[in-house]
Amino acid sequence: MIRRSNERIIEYKEKQFQGEGGVTVRSLLNSPEEMYGKGRAFAHSTLEPGCSIGFHIHENESETYYIYSGIAEFNDNGVIKTVSAGDLTFTGAGEGHGIKNIGSDPLEFIALILYK
Repeated sequence: MIRRSNERIIEYKEKQFQGEGGVTVRSLLNSPEEMYGKGRAFAHSTLEPGCSIGFHIHENESETYYIYSGIAEFNDNGVIKTVSAGDLTFTGAGEGHGIKNIGSDPLEFIALILYK
């Protein structure tokens, strides 16, 4: 399979988990079936400066972020850490996280959500 960039589903989600502003989500795989039922999201996401995804907890799934560009404040179960290009975050089942772009450029990251 090849999915061309113009074939991706693109969504803009406002105040994701009570975050600030919005996040642009470009689906890389469009359905759990494309992930053999092992996940629900594989996406390229962008947060503009000052925008965030609010803290939320993952039940029966994990979420991994690969930071492609920019700098962010990452809430890792209540512990605030700075992450930047090349860093990877992992939030396991039953754990929580949030992310905020604290830089002056867009924050771009790949998000992967897998079922436990």
